[in-house]
Amino acid sequence: MRSIWNGAISFGLVSIPVKLVNATESHAVSFRQIHTEDGGRIRYRKVCELEDREVAQDEIGKAYEDADGSMIPITDEDLSHLPIPTARTIEIVAFVPEERIDPLQMGSAYYLAASGAPAAKPYTLLREALGRSNRVAIAKFALRGRERLGMLRVVGDAIAMHGLLWPDEVRAPEGVAPDAGVTVRDQELDLADALMDTLGEIDLDDLHDEYREALEQVIAAKAAGETPPETREEAAPGKVLDLMAALESSVRAARESRGGEGAGPAEEAEVRTLPQRTPSRRTPKETGGRKSTSTAARKTAAKKTEAKKSAATESEGKRTEGKRTEEEKMEGKRAEAKKSTASAAGKSTAKSAGPGKKTAAKSAAKKTTGKSAPARSTAKSTAKSTAKKTSPRKRSA
Repeated sequence: MRSIWNGAISFGLVSIPVKLVNATESHAVSFRQIHTEDGGRIRYRKVCELEDREVAQDEIGKAYEDADGSMIPITDEDLSHLPIPTARTIEIVAFVPEERIDPLQMGSAYYLAASGAPAAKPYTLLREALGRSNRVAIAKFALRGRERLGMLRVVGDAIAMHGLLWPDEVRAPEGVAPDAGVTVRDQELDLADALMDTLGEIDLDDLHDEYREALEQVIAAKAAGETPPETREEAAPGKVLDLMAALESSVRAARESRGGEGAGPAEEAEVRTLPQRTPSRRTPKETGGRKSTSTAARKTAAKKTEAKKSAATESEGKRTEGKRTEEEKMEGKRAEAKKSTASAAGKSTAKSAGPGKKTAAKSAAKKTTGKSAPARSTAKSTAKSTAKKTSPRKRSA
């Protein structure tokens, strides 16, 4: 690569001899102007308008055109006395993070090549220092008759320099944005996001100038005396009446285009009809709400089931206890009735049999009270038979 400037990088007291080389090149197809009647080339000649004749290059100088149209000559000697310390030096003035540089300021790109063996070590030192600091160097230099601003950064194993515009050369974006207030709906943003996801990423090395390739085919065909190939004309886009419809159509077209190129389903964005769905930004909240609601419902149902079981158990216990209480009451009533019957029988026996028999009747009554229901009935029958035997004895007396 041919160098366009020779000088040195001033890094404090360290001087690094370098050569400036263009880092970019244009592949655009250029044309010449011709005379259409005979194909003759149209050339520009440098003519003095006062003498009306063509002048040679050594007769041409510089001048500044004043506001009134008058010319103020400026000689090379005048320019040589200007205080430009960066005439042959790239003077580093600061180191800043790369994100501090506005891309609007970036212009032409150059490579800085080490000039000679003595420049190898200081060149490598600056490159390694820039790479380890994750910063870029801001420098001032002179090129083509004027001082410029530059940014030095590491590219691979080389140091690149980007020409920067001065801050006052970047215009403010006043009057560029729409004047009226515009409201964008969430559905429109969601469709725009879906379109961006569908288009996805791409390797920049896969991009190429299709216009230049088609133009080269036309030139090659005409040079060979053939008819130039016809290119397919793209349909002119219609007037956008519905932004939502245009976005949906764009998403579908992008998906079909990606599918035609063999893109996998993972590269395609899921597109749904947005008017029937909630915006994607709120979907996680709603999903979480449904999960928590179903969990709460299951917990509530479990609590209700447990409450019903405990209530049923308690009710069953109360019924069992009530039955036992009623049985005990009935058993007590029967026992009281038997006691009263036995007492009456004992009194009757005591009156009939006298004092001795009265004592026996009492003891019989006590025994009857402590026995079970069959024993009580046996005692009762015994007392009756005793009473019957006693009666004849009275009549005999």
